[in-house]
Amino acid sequence: MENTEFLVPLLFVVVIVTVIFVKSAIKIVSQADILIVERLGKFHKILDAGFHVIIPFIDQVRTSITIREQLVDITKQQVITKDNVNISVDGIVFLKVTDGKMALYNVDNYKRAIANLAMTTLRGEIGAMLLDDTLSSRDRLNAALQVALGDAADNWGVKIMRVEISEISVPMGIEEAMNMQMKAEREKRAIELKAEADKAALIRNAEALKQEQVLQAEAIERMADAKKYEQIAIAQGQKDAMDMINQSMSQNANAAEFLLARERVAAFSELAKNSSNDKILVPYETSQLIGSLSVLKDFMTSKGAKQ
Repeated sequence: MENTEFLVPLLFVVVIVTVIFVKSAIKIVSQADILIVERLGKFHKILDAGFHVIIPFIDQVRTSITIREQLVDITKQQVITKDNVNISVDGIVFLKVTDGKMALYNVDNYKRAIANLAMTTLRGEIGAMLLDDTLSSRDRLNAALQVALGDAADNWGVKIMRVEISEISVPMGIEEAMNMQMKAEREKRAIELKAEADKAALIRNAEALKQEQVLQAEAIERMADAKKYEQIAIAQGQKDAMDMINQSMSQNANAAEFLLARERVAAFSELAKNSSNDKILVPYETSQLIGSLSVLKDFMTSKGAKQ
């Protein structure tokens, strides 16, 4: 009876110890984590996702580290630019643990170390840049931070995925001055654009006027050529007529007298048509008029005889 009473508590203790032992020996690791195991205070191995068994009391889980991408905030800080402007800057760093052993043993706290290194690098980069370059060169700052952090993070078993400068704030007075400068630049560009438009319009008008003058000159030249050809044609016609008259005169001795007589008769006829009653028309040489009539008669007679 006494032995039975002693065995029951002992059995209970054995069960409790066994449960504790088994629980300490079995480790189930999540897909997103790794476990760092030390044996007698010294690094032993890394347990990744799945079921694992370790030796209780001899092997000990030092820490659990996530292998998911993590975010480290760069605390907002005051930074002085190259042109002595005090600005406020903050950002974020995205990282991922690639070697749990290095992340645990090579640095005290890799997140805090990366945050401090990012702040120091940010001060150095912005201190070498002017304010305008700082505001317009975030990509340059991000790249510089990623390179600087990446070199150090490689020794800590961490990979820097990307770095982003989230905000750059300038003092109120500087911001107002920048707004005024931007407004002045916009007005300047507007004036330049208007001047360019006016210049283009003047050039187009000048080209149009030039083209108009060219067309007018061409029209005048063509009209001059037409008049020239007209005068040439008239002169040629007169020449041909004179040639025909000369030819006729050479064939008939009375041709010249005939032409002169015809002109005198035509002139006298025009004067005779005048209806004025108080005027008397008397040829300057009546004998010449009569002679002209006789010439006409002889010419016509000789012409009829030839026919």
